[in-house]
Amino acid sequence: MGEPTDDLDLEHAIVGEVDRSIPFIETHHHLWELGRFPYAWLTDVLRPDGSIGPTMDYAAVLGDYRMIRQDWPMDRLFKEFYGSNVVKSVHIEAAYAGPDAVEETAWLDSVAELYGFPNALVVSLDVERGGAAQTLDGHLAASARVRGIRPRGHPADWRTPDFREAMTALAANGLSYELNASPGALPGGRDAAAAFPDVQVILGHAGFPLERHREYFDRWRVEMSSLAEVPTVACKVSGLGMVDHAWSVDSITPWVLHCIDAFGPDRIMFGTNWPVDVVYSSYLRQVDAYRWIIARAGFSRAEQEGMLFRNAERFYGIGEGS
Repeated sequence: MGEPTDDLDLEHAIVGEVDRSIPFIETHHHLWELGRFPYAWLTDVLRPDGSIGPTMDYAAVLGDYRMIRQDWPMDRLFKEFYGSNVVKSVHIEAAYAGPDAVEETAWLDSVAELYGFPNALVVSLDVERGGAAQTLDGHLAASARVRGIRPRGHPADWRTPDFREAMTALAANGLSYELNASPGALPGGRDAAAAFPDVQVILGHAGFPLERHREYFDRWRVEMSSLAEVPTVACKVSGLGMVDHAWSVDSITPWVLHCIDAFGPDRIMFGTNWPVDVVYSSYLRQVDAYRWIIARAGFSRAEQEGMLFRNAERFYGIGEGS
């Protein structure tokens, strides 16, 4: 195979020659129906200043994301999956803004009963509020597919009784903690993971890097390598298009490969952040990019299988017989 001469050639090479025979487990997607539950970042309202728009506006990061402020049910996501050999999926909470996130978990379980997807749920839990154990009991009663929780953000002060209660409840139920943190907050995530070694920590969005320049990359790389020193932390590579809106295979490759270099192939999973990242790509192109990058980097087929689906089966407890 000849080396592509520029990124356009590389994209064409991927379309024609990427190997899609290895199954893919989608480890980071969302579903929502805006008439069913409130999502403050997706629903237009009349603001106090007289303007119309979401009460939580993520445009500073996502750009113009009006195209996703509509229903994204499971049957629509299946259309996005077409051609990517997706065999299972993990649903991640999407900033439900209602009074009790357990109702969303119950709905997602009913979706899974109907469609066979999603296979695992990472649900919303406020780790700074108190009462985490009781709330978690509600999620578990609503669905046997609950595998972990994600807070809105990793707390700057995690050495609190409320956070300890949450982590203790996770450990008691064999559930994971989805680390939702960016550079600057990753060291705090590292310290928290080390302090609670009985909890599997899964870093979301490759540490959610918010900038794309060399100095920032170097900071992210140092913090990621330090975080990876904690053996109970795994890394999910996803959502890179949220900031790199014109991403290419070349632009995401250094981020992907450093994640693997830091954590090793046994602690890496891939996800897309769909439907959010539909603003910046097709689904097939995103998954093909992952496949191409790890194949071209020389990882064995067994290592590729691990990163594309087997690690997800293990970390989210969705393998055969789970």
